[in-house]
Amino acid sequence: PSAPRHTNRLINEKSPYLLQHAHNPVDWYPWGQEAFDKAKTENKVIFLSVGYSTCHWCHVMEEESFKSREIGEIMNEHFVCIKVDREERPDVDKVYMTFVQATSGGGGWPMSVWLTPDLKPFAGGTYFPPEDGVHRVGFRTVLLRIAEQWKENKDALLESSQRILEALRLTSEIRVQGQDSPPPAKAVMDTCFQQLSRSYDEDYGGFSKSPKFPTPANLNFLFTYWALHRTTPEGAQALQMALHTLKMMAHGGIHDHIGQGFHRYSTDQRWHVPHFEKMLYDQGQLAAVYSRAFQISGDEFFADVVRDILLYVSRDLSDEAGGFYSAEDADSYPTTTSGEKREGAFCVWAAEELRALLPDPVKGATEGTTLGDVFMHHYGVEEAGNVDPMMDPHQELKGKNVLIARCSPELTAARFGLEPVSLSALLQECRQRLSSARAQRPRPHLDTKMLAAWNGLMISGFAQAGAALAEQGYVSRAAQAAAFLRTHLFDPGSGRLLRSCYRGKDNSVEQSAVPIQGFLEDYVFVIQALFDLYEASLDQGWLEWALHLQHMQDKLFWDPKGFAYFSTEAGDPSLLLRLKDDQDGAEPTPNSVTVTNLLRAACYSGHMDWVEKAGKILAAFSERLQKIPITLPEMVRATAIFHHTVKQVVICGDPQGEDTKEMLQCVRSVFSPNKVLMVADGDSTGFLYHQLPFLASLERKDGKATAYICSNFTCSLPVTSVQELRGMLSP
Repeated sequence: PSAPRHTNRLINEKSPYLLQHAHNPVDWYPWGQEAFDKAKTENKVIFLSVGYSTCHWCHVMEEESFKSREIGEIMNEHFVCIKVDREERPDVDKVYMTFVQATSGGGGWPMSVWLTPDLKPFAGGTYFPPEDGVHRVGFRTVLLRIAEQWKENKDALLESSQRILEALRLTSEIRVQGQDSPPPAKAVMDTCFQQLSRSYDEDYGGFSKSPKFPTPANLNFLFTYWALHRTTPEGAQALQMALHTLKMMAHGGIHDHIGQGFHRYSTDQRWHVPHFEKMLYDQGQLAAVYSRAFQISGDEFFADVVRDILLYVSRDLSDEAGGFYSAEDADSYPTTTSGEKREGAFCVWAAEELRALLPDPVKGATEGTTLGDVFMHHYGVEEAGNVDPMMDPHQELKGKNVLIARCSPELTAARFGLEPVSLSALLQECRQRLSSARAQRPRPHLDTKMLAAWNGLMISGFAQAGAALAEQGYVSRAAQAAAFLRTHLFDPGSGRLLRSCYRGKDNSVEQSAVPIQGFLEDYVFVIQALFDLYEASLDQGWLEWALHLQHMQDKLFWDPKGFAYFSTEAGDPSLLLRLKDDQDGAEPTPNSVTVTNLLRAACYSGHMDWVEKAGKILAAFSERLQKIPITLPEMVRATAIFHHTVKQVVICGDPQGEDTKEMLQCVRSVFSPNKVLMVADGDSTGFLYHQLPFLASLERKDGKATAYICSNFTCSLPVTSVQELRGMLSP
């Protein structure tokens, strides 16, 4: 490629998204004082563009507008232009997305917002086409109109921006309203279950017609609802809803049958045609939720999906130093000679391509049957392509097939006169061949940024899978990633987490010149991960670090007046609002997860003020939990755990002893949403004994590994039988 004609300040950044824009003719600035000062000195409007590196429409707007010299000149003349990677700076993104959603009724990325020089928003939207169309005003027109308005009506715009900010401040406030006790668990659980049942798709699973998202928070809620209502018809229904959804997702095109892992979401009702980007936070949460499905059902199908996800992450999203990368793009070049990228190009197949790759006759099958015949039948391949044109508005997938398991193995085997066992081996061979063929295609862009929060979710995925599937290798991978966090995303001097680090040259790990401090979500997901890792590994060092981080989270983010935690710490003058997220989305909201974290922290430390804090969070969200609990299924789950009291399952024994290992495996194989596990190994100098003096009074019975079920540090009679322990673990 020829040398770039333009280079702007983004060339000095570490974020892959910002670096993608470093050669635009736009004079981009990163978010920071230099840009703010320029806007004030020159009395210019700020144009803020927020996106992320694997965002399809962000790429489109860059190609159409930000790479246009003419549009770049308009932007440079009239505005100070700032680019933000929403994954690096979720705080900036949230403030201005709150504005865009409130004023336009929608939101999304790329987000385009115009601000006064003191950072107050007055106009905004998402993607704009470059020129005016029949239904949409073009980006060039919007730029010129806003520049004209600023020149002619500046005072009115300033006044309007102040009014908007005050309104946002009022409407976005979440605080305790008189009632300072948590809402009742039964009513909140039942309402949430009813609301989810109404939106449930009985045919294909999931909770909407289209688009369809994985929503692990909904599935985790349903598992907990089942665990607490397992003898009722509603409990059975909740379990069936969750397991059916997980099976349909795994069969669908949202699941990458050749390269493993899950794509972001499905554009249709049947989980067939996905939006092809792959995000780390989805893999982490889905590994955990499929592990729970295996714990509950014992169905090896779910364990295989867990292994599939973790194979993908280990192979494609892992840094050699131990961290996990953020995402893989949806778009890529169809061939090495292609001039433009297409969505899904790396993942889709033409029928003739499959026939050429799988021509072998199949022994023992109906005469004339080839591997291609069997594979194409099983995965719904059609000669003209299997993508509905309605799902492909830009015709990027015309003539192509997105693989979807259309038949059960039994039906496919019967169709070709095969035994199901031999069919499984045949399909495995086909998938391996296609994987080798796919490896010759240009890969999608990989976002090698490493985020504390998302690494936390992935550590939980590996740790929970390791415990539920009894796979020590997964626990070791989780520990390696936690050690990476402690080395690269934790400042031992201040005791604080950092938000992000980056893969540098020669695969080194790099940090920004001014590191971004961790946000609430970083603390919450890392603390959760460390608790999960302790339960899987029994290494008390992870427990000690988790409790340290919980104290730090309290100090930086707790709202002593309105209760619950702010998403950001105080003291950043460039952030106009301190917000509290109030909806579980692609990731659960941090306040939802932190309720359970606090209850676990109290069990491991004896600090009962953490239980009180958990109750105060539920009180702050009480109105929302009672009216629309479907928006906070993870917090509803936490409400139930809060009211049911957490069980401390203490195993007294030598962690290396076979009897202790047998008991540990029993505890780990049972899904019990309100348990924490700990081992009293007799070492009175250890961290746990120091935190929980009552452990010293628990003894082995008859020299065998012995279990105690404790509640609020009061313990049951000792149990030495695994069968008896299993019975006691039910909620």
